[in-house]
Amino acid sequence: MDASSTSYRTAGGVDVRRIAAHCDPEVLTDLVAALDHRRGGVLSSGMEYPGRYSRWHLGYIDPCVEIAARGRRVTATALNDRGRVLLPVIETAFREHGTPAAGADGTVGVTVPEPAPGEFFTEEQRSRRPSVFSALRSVVALFASAEDSHLGLYGAFGYDLAFQFEPIEQVLERPAEDRDLVLHLPDEIIVRDRKRETCLRYTYDFTVPGSYTGGAAAGTEALPRTGEPTPAVVAAEVPPPPEPGSYARIVAEAKERFVRGDLFEVVPGHRTYGACPSPARFYENLRERNPAPYEFIFNLGEGEYLVGASPEMFVRVTGVPGTGQRVETCPISGTIKRGADALGDAENIRELLSSAKEESELTMCTDVDRNDKSRVCEPGSVRVIGRRQIEMYSRLIHTVDHIEGTLRPEFDALDAFLTHMWAVTVTGAPKTWAMRFIEQHETTPRRWYGGAVGVIGFDGAMNTGLTLRTAHIRDGVATVRVGATLLYDSDPDAEERETFLKARALLETLELDQAPRPHEPAAAPERPAPGAGAGMKVLLVDHEDSFVNTLADYVRRHGADVTTVRHGFDPAVLDTLAPDLVVLSPGPGLPSDFGMSDLLADLDRRRLPVFGVCLGLQAMVEHAGGELLTLAAPVHGKPGRVRVTGGALLAGLGDGGAFRAARYHSTYTTPDRVKGFEVTAVVDGGAEPVVMAIEDPGAKRWAVQFHPESILTAAVGESIIERVLRMAR
Repeated sequence: MDASSTSYRTAGGVDVRRIAAHCDPEVLTDLVAALDHRRGGVLSSGMEYPGRYSRWHLGYIDPCVEIAARGRRVTATALNDRGRVLLPVIETAFREHGTPAAGADGTVGVTVPEPAPGEFFTEEQRSRRPSVFSALRSVVALFASAEDSHLGLYGAFGYDLAFQFEPIEQVLERPAEDRDLVLHLPDEIIVRDRKRETCLRYTYDFTVPGSYTGGAAAGTEALPRTGEPTPAVVAAEVPPPPEPGSYARIVAEAKERFVRGDLFEVVPGHRTYGACPSPARFYENLRERNPAPYEFIFNLGEGEYLVGASPEMFVRVTGVPGTGQRVETCPISGTIKRGADALGDAENIRELLSSAKEESELTMCTDVDRNDKSRVCEPGSVRVIGRRQIEMYSRLIHTVDHIEGTLRPEFDALDAFLTHMWAVTVTGAPKTWAMRFIEQHETTPRRWYGGAVGVIGFDGAMNTGLTLRTAHIRDGVATVRVGATLLYDSDPDAEERETFLKARALLETLELDQAPRPHEPAAAPERPAPGAGAGMKVLLVDHEDSFVNTLADYVRRHGADVTTVRHGFDPAVLDTLAPDLVVLSPGPGLPSDFGMSDLLADLDRRRLPVFGVCLGLQAMVEHAGGELLTLAAPVHGKPGRVRVTGGALLAGLGDGGAFRAARYHSTYTTPDRVKGFEVTAVVDGGAEPVVMAIEDPGAKRWAVQFHPESILTAAVGESIIERVLRMAR
């Protein structure tokens, strides 16, 4: 058997010796079977979509260390003697965030404190707020090395972790035993590369210097790689399915929120159940029946398993840290069932691609995703490289967008992960308000659903998939949570049927058991000539919107320095920052929900130039004494034909004085209800024209009702931002 040995030292001074040896791919089959009673995990990809997914398969059992979190408490547990050697290194990492407490059973834990009451974070710094990820970042830093692409932390990230990134009041009761994070540090990994037709076993030994142990150096080389078995899977009674019509009622409630403008889209879920005597057999059957880009099984210990075949990438980060790493996502939205044959598939694909509702779903998902990247990516690097691509699965056909960006050098893979938490495809838009709706209308906590599984690499990379089409297994019962993307034009009964269609592949598979290469960063797209904002300071006020970071990115592309601050800040910030332009972001709800009139009064007193987008326009109209109305049918994620009627901001844009733009609003006004501004654009339709732009150049006030940062406004969006910057000087 050919084998090779490599030795290297991590950034924290830990010496690593790695042996790579060829092995039989059938080893992975045996490894899966062992996961019924041993901790570990297997990740595989059963789909080949060039440029997005390649076919690979890897796994491990008996990891040496487990890192888990409940709320803000992070605990590292040595699962064998090899883990005990590494525990002092992890304790050192934890010490950066509090005083670690060691347990008698080979554990060490720390509670990461909440930010101090007076501690201030701009939106660009939000991913660096103290959280359990702060402790993870410190652990990764000590084990960091570019010498190995497989060693890292493998496991699952729970939905509730988002509440450390976005403060959202928890309504549902959380059981004390629920964990929000379980990650394993394996020291033996089997990696099968189906493209190269290789299968390698990587084994690792570690030597920890005395600076960590307080004495002599300690090593793992002579220690066994085994761990304690996990509890046997035992049967429990399977709960009944959801009450018919219960999901449809949630859809009806969501539609009321769309009318008011609180939500553009939302993705609530509900649960179905099945018996699962063997998670390992279920995983193998699921892979065969429902191949997916992210197939996985994890034995998380404590009688808890995750098995899934997720179609959706969450966040993938590749490249060398600090040198422009590539960040990728592939949001999925737009669903139709498979046809009876290829001709039936073709008809259904045609229907899917011609549906304005399904296109709106994906448009909103992609606009939010671009916004998430813009918080941490280089200005101008975020782009859509695949639009409404068709992906076909065993029961469903989806439309998928592929989006990439280049990570700014001051951020790392965990920043990229956090800024996307959680994907709009499992939450909605605006994301914060959608997550509040979910918390208020689902009957139980999501736990692992809507979170992610994957690996944080010690080489600075990260590869994660969303926990969709996933069964959470405990006491022999598999809980399958499914949801649908709801819009104003959703049909409650049809959306409920869609959820059961999505669950069918997993439930049918459960029933079977009842009988005896790294991508190079793409070249940055061409962008308008820089300089319009050079030397300017721009304050962007965030009204809990899901597109604000894309808006900030558009401003930065023209050389301006942007600081983003959530609404409700002390007006003294205006004097401290002394901005050359204030941008009022879009947002859900009404201007009064954010006290925007008070802010505009503060801006008036300081004679600061202001540019408003959507909610910003509405606030400026209302503050000047105008009147706002509510559309009979909201327009969220849909295009509108904007007709320019005057002014300088939009002059000459589009074709014949008109252009296509993205609309995301329920609240509007008409020209006769505007006071103190010139109406410079409208969109026709309905009983009366809807105001799309206003200007008061003497007071340096401009606003648009549409979204210049949306992909639907791509033809003119950047030009509008450039003009605002030039006129604000």
